[in-house]
Amino acid sequence: MEIRSLANTGFDTIFKAFSQAFADYEMQLNSEQLRTMLKRRGFVAELSFAAFDDDEIVAFTLNGIGKFGDSATAYDTGTGTVKERRGEGLATEIFSYSIPHLRAAGIGQYLLEVLQHNTGAVSIYRNLGFEVTREFNYAVQDNDLVGKAAEVAEDTYSLRNAGPEILNVAPVFWDFNPSWQNSNESILRTVDDFIFLGVYAGEELIGYGVFEPASGDITQIGVHKQHRRKGVGSMMLGEMTRLNRNKMIKALNTDISCNSVNGFLVARNLAPTGRQFEMVRNL
Repeated sequence: MEIRSLANTGFDTIFKAFSQAFADYEMQLNSEQLRTMLKRRGFVAELSFAAFDDDEIVAFTLNGIGKFGDSATAYDTGTGTVKERRGEGLATEIFSYSIPHLRAAGIGQYLLEVLQHNTGAVSIYRNLGFEVTREFNYAVQDNDLVGKAAEVAEDTYSLRNAGPEILNVAPVFWDFNPSWQNSNESILRTVDDFIFLGVYAGEELIGYGVFEPASGDITQIGVHKQHRRKGVGSMMLGEMTRLNRNKMIKALNTDISCNSVNGFLVARNLAPTGRQFEMVRNL
């Protein structure tokens, strides 16, 4: 067995290993969905690593590279081991192998998210020096079961299509900083996959949303504090469900401490389905 970079490994080989490693998971990705996910999350093959056995990948870590906060960051986009090789500690070996390469590339921290009920993985990451920085809710609901939009006076607010430039002002609406996959940087990597919405009071932008209709992912949504509880968020959510091309709609990585967003989602029948830890290790 040999651990090495994925720099010279074709996508089909990576997809085969990914599919085998996550074959027993409820949600599966086809090859195009995996390509999109990797692009959005900043996948860099040269700084991603795998364990090979006779040129077959048996375990891997796919890393995204970018900025998070003020630090150059490696983001664990996916770590997996094929079923037949689990229990051998391969993920830990790959992680240990990768650290000097990431440091040499100027990476200052390693970031990941892990399902809280995956206690085995959480324990491994803690043992590797990762610390919990935040807890996230995630919610998944049938598109047809999302609560109907509240009535909004059309002469008070108008909903318009917008462009990615709306991200330049988005932070003023945030009650928490988005996770890696929901960040402005991640959105801009696959900008053509998203719909951008703006809600205006006259010509003043008072709310915005970013939505990926292929996956049903509510990536960002925010309303000015002075205009909350007036149906603005519901107006945008209603448009998202109308435009959704997926049978499910998803709100992933909502900070559990953010009562405003979580309360809004629960009221619209998007109650939390589960929780994740965001974890970081300084390099």
